[in-house]
Amino acid sequence: MRADSLIMTGSGGGGYFDSLPGDCGYDTAFAHSSLGQYVAVPDCAAVNADVRPVSPLHDTGTIALILAVFLSIALNFKKGHKYFAHLGNYLFSVRRRQNTFDDYTVSETNLMLSLIANTCAMEGLIIFLVMGYLYPQYTIGLSVSALIWAFAGYALAFYVGQWLLYRLLGYTFLADKAYARLLVEGFNASQSVLGLLLCPVAFIMLLSPGTIVPMLWIGVIIYISCRIVFICKGFRIFFNNLVSLLYFILYLCSVEIVPVILSFTGAIFLCRVLQS
Repeated sequence: MRADSLIMTGSGGGGYFDSLPGDCGYDTAFAHSSLGQYVAVPDCAAVNADVRPVSPLHDTGTIALILAVFLSIALNFKKGHKYFAHLGNYLFSVRRRQNTFDDYTVSETNLMLSLIANTCAMEGLIIFLVMGYLYPQYTIGLSVSALIWAFAGYALAFYVGQWLLYRLLGYTFLADKAYARLLVEGFNASQSVLGLLLCPVAFIMLLSPGTIVPMLWIGVIIYISCRIVFICKGFRIFFNNLVSLLYFILYLCSVEIVPVILSFTGAIFLCRVLQS
Protein backbone atom coordinates (compact mmCIF):
# COMPACT_ATOMS: atom_id res chain seq x y z
CA MET A 1 0.00 0.00 0.00
CA ARG A 2 1.40 3.36 -0.99
CA ALA A 3 1.81 5.87 1.79
CA ASP A 4 0.10 8.69 -0.12
CA SER A 5 -3.07 6.61 -0.57
CA LEU A 6 -3.71 6.12 3.14
CA ILE A 7 -6.78 7.62 4.77
CA MET A 8 -5.93 8.97 8.17
CA THR A 9 -8.45 9.74 10.88
CA GLY A 10 -7.92 10.99 14.38
CA SER A 11 -9.13 13.24 17.12
CA GLY A 12 -8.85 16.19 14.74
CA GLY A 13 -12.18 15.29 13.17
CA GLY A 14 -11.39 12.89 10.28
CA GLY A 15 -9.37 14.77 7.68
CA TYR A 16 -8.53 12.78 4.55
CA PHE A 17 -5.43 12.91 2.40
CA ASP A 18 -7.36 11.82 -0.71
CA SER A 19 -9.18 15.20 -0.90
CA LEU A 20 -12.41 13.82 0.51
CA PRO A 21 -14.35 16.31 2.66
CA GLY A 22 -12.82 16.75 6.07
CA ASP A 23 -11.48 19.36 8.43
CA CYS A 24 -7.80 18.52 7.90
CA GLY A 25 -7.52 16.65 11.17
CA TYR A 26 -4.98 13.79 11.24
CA ASP A 27 -3.42 11.23 13.54
CA THR A 28 -0.53 12.97 15.34
CA ALA A 29 1.20 9.69 16.17
CA PHE A 30 1.17 8.61 12.56
CA ALA A 31 2.46 11.97 11.36
CA HIS A 32 5.56 11.59 13.57
CA SER A 33 6.18 7.97 12.60
CA SER A 34 8.72 6.81 10.04
CA LEU A 35 5.96 6.31 7.46
CA GLY A 36 4.26 9.61 8.16
CA GLN A 37 7.23 11.65 6.97
CA TYR A 38 6.55 10.48 3.40
CA VAL A 39 2.94 11.68 3.45
CA ALA A 40 2.29 15.32 2.62
CA VAL A 41 -0.26 16.91 4.94
CA PRO A 42 -2.55 19.14 2.83
CA ASP A 43 -3.08 22.77 3.65
CA CYS A 44 -6.46 23.17 5.35
CA ALA A 45 -7.36 26.37 3.48
CA ALA A 46 -6.58 24.75 0.13
CA VAL A 47 -8.72 21.72 0.92
CA ASN A 48 -11.67 23.79 2.11
CA ALA A 49 -11.49 25.94 -1.02
CA ASP A 50 -12.24 22.85 -3.14
CA VAL A 51 -15.06 21.58 -0.97
CA ARG A 52 -18.46 22.09 -2.56
CA PRO A 53 -20.90 24.30 -0.61
CA VAL A 54 -23.51 22.63 1.53
CA SER A 55 -26.79 22.02 -0.25
CA PRO A 56 -29.88 23.75 1.20
CA LEU A 57 -31.41 20.27 1.36
CA HIS A 58 -28.95 19.42 4.14
CA ASP A 59 -29.15 22.79 5.88
CA THR A 60 -31.24 22.93 9.05
CA GLY A 61 -31.95 26.66 8.84
CA THR A 62 -33.25 26.41 5.28
CA ILE A 63 -35.53 23.46 6.02
CA ALA A 64 -36.79 25.27 9.13
CA LEU A 65 -37.74 28.31 7.02
CA ILE A 66 -39.64 26.19 4.48
CA LEU A 67 -41.43 24.19 7.18
CA ALA A 68 -42.33 27.38 9.07
CA VAL A 69 -44.10 28.98 6.10
CA PHE A 70 -45.86 25.75 5.13
CA LEU A 71 -47.00 25.20 8.71
CA SER A 72 -48.29 28.77 8.89
CA ILE A 73 -50.33 28.25 5.71
CA ALA A 74 -51.73 24.97 7.01
CA LEU A 75 -52.74 26.44 10.38
CA ASN A 76 -54.49 29.44 8.81
CA PHE A 77 -56.11 27.60 5.92
CA LYS A 78 -59.07 26.15 7.84
CA LYS A 79 -60.42 29.53 8.97
CA GLY A 80 -59.13 31.63 6.08
CA HIS A 81 -59.88 29.34 3.13
CA LYS A 82 -62.40 31.87 1.76
CA TYR A 83 -59.42 33.97 0.69
CA PHE A 84 -58.83 31.43 -2.08
CA ALA A 85 -62.49 31.62 -3.08
CA HIS A 86 -62.18 35.39 -3.54
CA LEU A 87 -58.68 35.30 -5.04
CA GLY A 88 -59.96 35.70 -8.60
CA ASN A 89 -61.89 38.82 -7.64
CA TYR A 90 -58.88 40.28 -5.88
CA LEU A 91 -56.77 39.67 -8.99
CA PHE A 92 -59.10 40.89 -11.74
CA SER A 93 -62.16 42.70 -10.41
CA VAL A 94 -62.32 46.48 -10.26
CA ARG A 95 -65.93 46.56 -9.15
CA ARG A 96 -66.46 48.98 -6.30
CA ARG A 97 -67.84 46.94 -3.41
CA GLN A 98 -70.89 48.17 -1.55
CA ASN A 99 -70.87 45.47 1.10
CA THR A 100 -68.39 46.03 3.89
CA PHE A 101 -68.46 42.31 4.67
CA ASP A 102 -66.65 41.70 1.38
CA ASP A 103 -63.45 43.02 2.97
CA TYR A 104 -60.80 40.77 4.48
CA THR A 105 -61.62 38.97 7.69
CA VAL A 106 -58.88 38.49 10.27
CA SER A 107 -58.51 34.83 9.27
CA GLU A 108 -58.23 35.69 5.58
CA THR A 109 -55.64 38.35 6.38
CA ASN A 110 -53.58 35.82 8.34
CA LEU A 111 -53.71 33.38 5.44
CA MET A 112 -52.74 36.14 3.00
CA LEU A 113 -49.74 37.05 5.18
CA SER A 114 -48.72 33.37 5.32
CA LEU A 115 -48.88 33.13 1.53
CA ILE A 116 -46.79 36.27 1.15
CA ALA A 117 -44.26 34.85 3.63
CA ASN A 118 -44.15 31.76 1.44
CA THR A 119 -43.48 33.98 -1.59
CA CYS A 120 -40.56 35.65 0.18
CA ALA A 121 -39.14 32.28 1.26
CA MET A 122 -39.37 30.84 -2.28
CA GLU A 123 -37.80 33.96 -3.74
CA GLY A 124 -35.00 33.81 -1.18
CA LEU A 125 -34.31 30.17 -2.04
CA ILE A 126 -34.36 30.82 -5.80
CA ILE A 127 -32.10 33.86 -5.49
CA PHE A 128 -29.60 31.79 -3.47
CA LEU A 129 -29.55 28.97 -6.04
CA VAL A 130 -29.22 31.36 -8.98
CA MET A 131 -26.50 33.41 -7.28
CA GLY A 132 -24.58 30.23 -6.49
CA TYR A 133 -24.80 29.23 -10.14
CA LEU A 134 -24.11 32.56 -11.84
CA TYR A 135 -21.91 34.26 -9.22
CA PRO A 136 -20.43 31.56 -6.95
CA GLN A 137 -17.71 33.95 -5.78
CA TYR A 138 -20.34 35.87 -3.82
CA THR A 139 -21.59 32.81 -1.90
CA ILE A 140 -18.38 30.91 -1.12
CA GLY A 141 -17.52 30.88 2.57
CA LEU A 142 -20.94 32.03 3.75
CA SER A 143 -23.51 30.08 5.73
CA VAL A 144 -26.25 28.64 3.52
CA SER A 145 -29.03 29.32 6.01
CA ALA A 146 -27.75 32.84 6.70
CA LEU A 147 -27.76 33.64 2.98
CA ILE A 148 -31.21 32.18 2.31
CA TRP A 149 -32.73 33.91 5.35
CA ALA A 150 -31.05 37.16 4.27
CA PHE A 151 -32.41 36.83 0.72
CA ALA A 152 -35.88 36.00 2.07
CA GLY A 153 -35.68 39.09 4.29
CA TYR A 154 -34.55 41.10 1.28
CA ALA A 155 -37.58 39.85 -0.69
CA LEU A 156 -39.82 40.79 2.26
CA ALA A 157 -38.34 44.29 2.39
CA PHE A 158 -38.91 44.62 -1.37
CA TYR A 159 -42.55 43.57 -0.91
CA VAL A 160 -43.10 46.02 1.95
CA GLY A 161 -41.54 48.83 -0.09
CA GLN A 162 -43.85 48.11 -3.01
CA TRP A 163 -46.88 47.81 -0.72
CA LEU A 164 -46.15 51.22 0.79
CA LEU A 165 -45.65 52.70 -2.66
CA TYR A 166 -49.00 51.42 -3.92
CA ARG A 167 -50.69 52.74 -0.81
CA LEU A 168 -49.12 56.13 -1.51
CA LEU A 169 -50.15 56.05 -5.18
CA GLY A 170 -53.72 55.15 -4.27
CA TYR A 171 -53.90 57.86 -1.63
CA THR A 172 -52.41 60.50 -3.95
CA PHE A 173 -54.02 59.83 -7.32
CA LEU A 174 -57.30 58.06 -6.52
CA ALA A 175 -60.06 60.24 -5.13
CA ASP A 176 -62.22 57.20 -4.38
CA LYS A 177 -60.46 55.31 -1.60
CA ALA A 178 -62.39 52.16 -2.47
CA TYR A 179 -60.34 51.94 -5.67
CA ALA A 180 -57.17 52.52 -3.67
CA ARG A 181 -58.10 49.49 -1.58
CA LEU A 182 -58.76 47.46 -4.74
CA LEU A 183 -55.28 48.35 -5.99
CA VAL A 184 -53.59 47.11 -2.82
CA GLU A 185 -55.78 43.98 -2.77
CA GLY A 186 -54.71 43.19 -6.32
CA PHE A 187 -51.05 43.54 -5.40
CA ASN A 188 -51.40 41.27 -2.37
CA ALA A 189 -53.29 38.68 -4.42
CA SER A 190 -50.67 38.70 -7.18
CA GLN A 191 -47.92 38.17 -4.62
CA SER A 192 -49.85 35.31 -2.99
CA VAL A 193 -50.31 33.54 -6.33
CA LEU A 194 -46.68 34.20 -7.25
CA GLY A 195 -45.43 32.26 -4.22
CA LEU A 196 -47.68 29.28 -4.95
CA LEU A 197 -46.48 29.12 -8.55
CA LEU A 198 -42.82 29.48 -7.56
CA CYS A 199 -42.96 26.55 -5.12
CA PRO A 200 -42.51 23.79 -7.74
CA VAL A 201 -39.89 25.88 -9.54
CA ALA A 202 -37.84 26.29 -6.35
CA PHE A 203 -38.12 22.62 -5.41
CA ILE A 204 -37.11 21.40 -8.87
CA MET A 205 -34.08 23.70 -8.79
CA LEU A 206 -33.27 22.41 -5.31
CA LEU A 207 -33.60 18.71 -6.13
CA SER A 208 -32.08 18.89 -9.62
CA PRO A 209 -29.34 21.56 -9.83
CA GLY A 210 -28.87 20.81 -13.52
CA THR A 211 -32.24 22.42 -14.24
CA ILE A 212 -31.38 25.80 -12.72
CA VAL A 213 -31.20 27.65 -16.05
CA PRO A 214 -34.51 26.43 -17.57
CA MET A 215 -36.26 26.73 -14.20
CA LEU A 216 -34.91 30.27 -13.86
CA TRP A 217 -36.54 31.21 -17.16
CA ILE A 218 -39.80 29.59 -16.05
CA GLY A 219 -39.61 31.54 -12.80
CA VAL A 220 -39.03 34.78 -14.72
CA ILE A 221 -42.05 34.05 -16.93
CA ILE A 222 -44.20 33.36 -13.86
CA TYR A 223 -43.05 36.58 -12.21
CA ILE A 224 -43.70 38.67 -15.33
CA SER A 225 -47.12 37.04 -15.80
CA CYS A 226 -48.19 37.87 -12.24
CA ARG A 227 -46.98 41.44 -12.68
CA ILE A 228 -48.87 41.80 -15.97
CA VAL A 229 -52.10 40.65 -14.31
CA PHE A 230 -51.64 43.26 -11.59
CA ILE A 231 -50.60 45.98 -14.07
CA CYS A 232 -53.75 45.34 -16.12
CA LYS A 233 -55.89 45.77 -13.02
CA GLY A 234 -54.01 48.96 -12.13
CA PHE A 235 -54.54 50.28 -15.66
CA ARG A 236 -58.28 49.67 -15.42
CA ILE A 237 -58.36 51.52 -12.09
CA PHE A 238 -56.25 54.53 -13.12
CA PHE A 239 -57.17 55.04 -16.77
CA ASN A 240 -59.66 57.84 -17.39
CA ASN A 241 -58.24 59.83 -20.32
CA LEU A 242 -55.10 60.30 -22.40
CA VAL A 243 -53.40 62.30 -19.66
CA SER A 244 -53.83 59.42 -17.25
CA LEU A 245 -52.27 57.16 -19.91
CA LEU A 246 -49.10 59.27 -19.78
CA TYR A 247 -49.07 59.00 -16.00
CA PHE A 248 -49.49 55.27 -16.29
CA ILE A 249 -46.48 54.94 -18.61
CA LEU A 250 -44.38 56.89 -16.12
CA TYR A 251 -45.75 54.63 -13.40
CA LEU A 252 -44.62 51.52 -15.29
CA CYS A 253 -41.08 52.84 -15.69
CA SER A 254 -40.66 54.10 -12.13
CA VAL A 255 -42.52 51.43 -10.17
CA GLU A 256 -42.56 48.20 -12.18
CA ILE A 257 -39.31 48.18 -14.18
CA VAL A 258 -36.61 50.13 -12.36
CA PRO A 259 -37.11 48.53 -8.90
CA VAL A 260 -36.84 45.02 -10.35
CA ILE A 261 -33.54 45.87 -12.05
CA LEU A 262 -32.20 47.51 -8.90
CA SER A 263 -33.30 44.53 -6.77
CA PHE A 264 -30.86 42.20 -8.56
CA THR A 265 -28.02 44.63 -7.94
CA GLY A 266 -29.14 44.81 -4.32
CA ALA A 267 -28.86 41.02 -3.97
CA ILE A 268 -25.21 41.15 -5.09
CA PHE A 269 -24.57 44.04 -2.70
CA LEU A 270 -26.12 42.02 0.14
CA CYS A 271 -23.72 39.13 -0.54
CA ARG A 272 -20.75 41.52 -0.40
CA VAL A 273 -21.98 42.94 2.90
CA LEU A 274 -22.31 39.46 4.42
CA GLN A 275 -18.81 38.53 3.21
CA SER A 276 -17.23 41.61 4.78
